[in-house]
Amino acid sequence: MIEAQPFIFDFLHDLQVNNNREWFHANKHRYDEARAAFEELTEEFIKLVASIDPSIGTPNAKDCIYRIFRDIRFTNDKTPYKPNFCCVAALGGRKSRWPGYYISFEPNNCYFGGGIYCVTPEDLKRVRTEICNFPEEFVAAVENPQFKERMWFFDDQLKTFPKGYETGFYGDKYLKYRMFAWATNYSDDLCQSKELTQTVANDIKIGKPVNDFLRRALDAPEEEHIDF
Repeated sequence: MIEAQPFIFDFLHDLQVNNNREWFHANKHRYDEARAAFEELTEEFIKLVASIDPSIGTPNAKDCIYRIFRDIRFTNDKTPYKPNFCCVAALGGRKSRWPGYYISFEPNNCYFGGGIYCVTPEDLKRVRTEICNFPEEFVAAVENPQFKERMWFFDDQLKTFPKGYETGFYGDKYLKYRMFAWATNYSDDLCQSKELTQTVANDIKIGKPVNDFLRRALDAPEEEHIDF
């Protein structure tokens, strides 16, 4: 059963308002309690995903949870903490190159998603070439009515087509994408209800064909792919 405890959202809401080290250290006990509850939820989330998509294996929950501490070295936003708890169910955990399934709790900004985010240049070649080789299959997955109704793609695209790829086929617009990640928003109430488990299970099934395509693309030998 996946169901976020209300005190997780209470902590995150207060963190949004008091995102500084002094407040965090004074409320460390609340963070520890919320983090422990989220780790238990992550374990159940991994089990649920694996029951529908066994390709993720059995990653350890701690390896799947993202740190709450922000890297502020190269950003103008110096708030030290992320205002959310987020995890990914993927082969190898949060550092995996393989497609996974994400869930994130943040007051008024919760989501479930999947796909691949920080894509290496080599893996991006693999995915683009797989789209060129099997455009109908990819379009059928990402433009399936259920998928389009529930999910949105992260809009990170090139302005022009990448060099070295043929265009002019239905679905060639996806060659411009620099990552292949999808998501759907959840309400705070849903995330704290017993309906969350079934909703997540349904959305895993809807997104799985896209992840299957991406996984197959990443598994292809690099030498078969087009060079820029």
